[in-house]
Amino acid sequence: MTGKDVTVTLPDLQLGKPPEAARVVVAMSGGVDSSVAAMLAARSGAEVIGVTLQLYDHGEAVKRSGACCAGQDIYDASQVCEKLGIAHYVLDYESRFREGVIERFADDYARGRTPVPCSLCNQGVKFTDLHAFARELGADALVTGHYVRRVVRNGPNGPRAELHKGRDPARDQSYFLYGTTAEQLDLLRFPIGELPKAEVRAMAAEAGLIVAAKPDSQDICFVPDGDYAGLVKRLRPETEAPGEIVGLDGRVLGQHRGIVHFTVGQRRGLEIGGSAEPLYVVRIEPDARRLVVGPKQALAVSEARVGSWNWLGEDQREVEVKVRSLSRPVPAVLDGGVIRFHQPEFGVAPGQAAVAYDGERLLGGGWIEETRSAFAALAVAA
Repeated sequence: MTGKDVTVTLPDLQLGKPPEAARVVVAMSGGVDSSVAAMLAARSGAEVIGVTLQLYDHGEAVKRSGACCAGQDIYDASQVCEKLGIAHYVLDYESRFREGVIERFADDYARGRTPVPCSLCNQGVKFTDLHAFARELGADALVTGHYVRRVVRNGPNGPRAELHKGRDPARDQSYFLYGTTAEQLDLLRFPIGELPKAEVRAMAAEAGLIVAAKPDSQDICFVPDGDYAGLVKRLRPETEAPGEIVGLDGRVLGQHRGIVHFTVGQRRGLEIGGSAEPLYVVRIEPDARRLVVGPKQALAVSEARVGSWNWLGEDQREVEVKVRSLSRPVPAVLDGGVIRFHQPEFGVAPGQAAVAYDGERLLGGGWIEETRSAFAALAVAA
């Protein structure tokens, strides 16, 4: 199919039947990625139904823009569906989102953890609930605009779907989808996973979609102004209480203005004078309202205990692990619920997701519950 500037190759949605006999549900956030995914699904010839989640109450939603599932985004999704000639539904998941994502985000901050709300959202309302809704509609596929790939390979027990990184490494979103289950993956399809972002925008422009030039969301969707501390203080006011900043030896070095302003690995905002080297937050002790700080080398971690594992791959010990969405996977060994890094790893903190890979393939992941310092001599008892 050829437009003025762009040649569009329709992806194989692997529907298991002729497209004209299939029904496809598309999760539409109101952005360019999900809009192009919907366009590709519609051009396949299948019956397509667009679904947008309203994650905020109506009064708040209409004020928000530039963030996923905001008021403007719901309108944009409806306009794209009208342009494509497909049905569009809006589902009110405000209470589910508040309980499962926003409240958990605030709780993690109050516990001195580093939250990853996008992973929580994908594991909850984005996939679990949408998957159930698509099944209720008798859908043959649930399409999303994520930059990941679903690869079907033959195994000893027959064909099996695998989740792989997006073809464009700059856009890969597999880290946030580690909680996808095998049952969900059977239904999910990712038609833009093979494409670079620039091509997706060009396709949207060629099709005349109003979101073609729409900026990507840069912040956590429910904190579009980036003021995480402000949100947490409103929900968990105890996190604003001041407390001590102590060194690894327990010596008091200063005062902080509330643990809500800090995460492990942070340097900014400590305002400690007289140190011969930069100091970083090594540990947060919320019950004592205390920050433990030390030199950068004290942030090195040799292993991490991981809970709530979700596993898509086979049982294997030698893997590569990502502990942050923008970090590179590093070699590690899985031993039960413990990850042992081949080399000391920095930027590892409780609350983050640890995601295991075998090359391009996502094997699974879980939440980091506890870390062990690679420099035990520097550690002090909590």
